[in-house]
Amino acid sequence: MLQKTVLCMIGLTLAGVAHASWGLNMPQGVTELSKETYDLHMKVFWVCVAIGVVVFGVMIYSIFAHRKSRGVTPATFSHSTTAEIIWTAVPVVILLALAVPTAKTLVRLEDSRDPDLTIVATGYQWKWHYQYQDEDLGFYSSLSRPSLEARRKQSGIDPFSVDNYLLDVDNPVVVPVGKKVRLLLTSNDVLHAWWVPDLAIKKDAIPGMINETWFKAEQVGTYRGQCAELCGKDHGYMPIVVEVVDEDAYQAWVDTRKADAPQLAAN
Repeated sequence: MLQKTVLCMIGLTLAGVAHASWGLNMPQGVTELSKETYDLHMKVFWVCVAIGVVVFGVMIYSIFAHRKSRGVTPATFSHSTTAEIIWTAVPVVILLALAVPTAKTLVRLEDSRDPDLTIVATGYQWKWHYQYQDEDLGFYSSLSRPSLEARRKQSGIDPFSVDNYLLDVDNPVVVPVGKKVRLLLTSNDVLHAWWVPDLAIKKDAIPGMINETWFKAEQVGTYRGQCAELCGKDHGYMPIVVEVVDEDAYQAWVDTRKADAPQLAAN
């Protein structure tokens, strides 16, 4: 019985790995800031690797070179002022070297001045509402119908047969490529979080408050994310989809949405 259980668990794990898209590292993204964040992440990572190699290298060497079986006698000193200065000064220098580029990136992440367009994103249980301030255009964005039907218990639909399962919506956010988009985030009920890894954005949507962030996508494409704050039983069913298009396609989309707005309101 135990062997069957173990085999079933291994099979389920392998099946999940076979269908899932995942990576060990953070994505580089499609904005200048996302790439800058990635470079900063890698710089800190390699500094940590170097520190680990040095520290563990010294420890391993000391263990083998000064072991009792070799007749080494332990030192009798209580402390070393020189050693204390070194192990204090070196970390300070490393932290200062990392603090300068980190501070520059953090300042840029918060600098949402002079945007080309502004979108207010409001979290609901369990969907998003987007209001384009410059276009007087607003709409709700919910989980797409194929994912909605497949997620139901005993639906008979294989989730792996659904494209972008739980990561697709009926009304995506559409923005022009190369334009600075300011995003104002709030919530109508509980805590939510707007998270799109390729845009390097993960910001909380808090009831009664407005958080601010921005992005400028440099590549045309579709970028997906999710609510990243546990917001209730359907937390896993409020994805985010951002479509980055060229300026002509964006204007055509705006015109179409505005033309359809009276009909949608009438229905």
